Amino acid sequence: MRGANNRGFGFWTLTFLVVANMVGAGVFTTSGFTLVSLGDPWLVMLAWLVAGAIALCGAFSYGLLVKQIPVSGGEYAFLSSSGFPFVGFVAGWVSLLAGFSGAIAYAALAFEEYLPGDLPHKLPAVIVVVLGALTHGGKRVVGALTQNIAVGLKLTLLAVILSYGTWSMASLEWQNTAPRSLADGSIILNFAQALIWISLSYSGFNAAVYIAGESKSSHVVAKSLIAGTSIVILFYLMLNGLFVLAPPKEVVLGQADVAALAAGWIGGGRFENFVRFVILLALLTSILSMMMAGPRVYGKMAEDGLLPKVFALQGKKVWPAVSLQMGVALILIFFGSLQDLLGYLGLTLSLCAAASVLCLFLGAHRGLVNGWKAVPPLLFILATLISAILLMIRDPWQALGTIVTLLIGVIGFLFLTVRCG
Repeated sequence: MRGANNRGFGFWTLTFLVVANMVGAGVFTTSGFTLVSLGDPWLVMLAWLVAGAIALCGAFSYGLLVKQIPVSGGEYAFLSSSGFPFVGFVAGWVSLLAGFSGAIAYAALAFEEYLPGDLPHKLPAVIVVVLGALTHGGKRVVGALTQNIAVGLKLTLLAVILSYGTWSMASLEWQNTAPRSLADGSIILNFAQALIWISLSYSGFNAAVYIAGESKSSHVVAKSLIAGTSIVILFYLMLNGLFVLAPPKEVVLGQADVAALAAGWIGGGRFENFVRFVILLALLTSILSMMMAGPRVYGKMAEDGLLPKVFALQGKKVWPAVSLQMGVALILIFFGSLQDLLGYLGLTLSLCAAASVLCLFLGAHRGLVNGWKAVPPLLFILATLISAILLMIRDPWQALGTIVTLLIGVIGFLFLTVRCG
């Protein structure tokens, strides 16, 4: 079987990696901001459902890609091997700055937001990033075992939250408001913005492809993408039912710690504290999983001569690449905030993913799909592009960070080309 490696990561490790990457800061922080934009809890729920369907199309598309290109490296590997080295380099740069380091910084800042007490600003965020680097900078088996145990515990505790929250709500009155219409043009633009924001919560659907070269087979990777994404969609819809449908809108409107505030309204202080603990665990595992997957991209770029050779993963040496990722994440923590990073990360990562899926129809690997298998990739590309365009129409400034990131990647590629030429 192509890409087979009997000693590599198996289905459950890869599925847990997908779940851990997805269930992180986004689901526990985004809905309060989205509720401000849409103004209706039911539209918030619809946005999570639509974004989930788009993510599932993306997971299916990446599964097709990894079967043809069963190597570690994610978007960088897909685009470069498809005959687009320039776009591949830019995608690798996006992964370094936004895809992993930016997402790690966002999760670390959210971790700090949910911590009780009054601790020095940004110190907890720094500590968890360093902890994640130490965990995955050593032997691979230690990082994988830690990852699986933590994710299994996280899913169990999230199930407890859902069960207790639903049981508690049986004696309370759910908010029963009539959904707003999507016919209003401003609502459509706001809905597109919400999809981009929420796409950050779903962006980890492709996590397993970053270590595809260390998996048992590319088919196992493809299955784990679908399984992990499906599990997360179900969890997200149930969790957001508690977050935005259960409490009065004013309780969670515009709040970063939306999950804890909703839990406090549903079950009181003890339940709120328990939820905060589970969310802290979820955020920690999200950081750990990104520390596990991200260095494989930088390692692949170093092997191809686009980064210094010290970052290559020769002999499974990952510490230099992990240190690079940690350093960039710490810089973003000191210079960013949750709301600053939300739109930037969602837009940048969704466009990069759409470019990768486009490899199924263009370049050296064009013609990989036909018939019904071409439908999910096309839907993913179109939905991502339409949402991005509508977001930029609504608020052009939100695209500034994305444009700057892409321009720096272009300049970096030109510099390397001139130096090597």
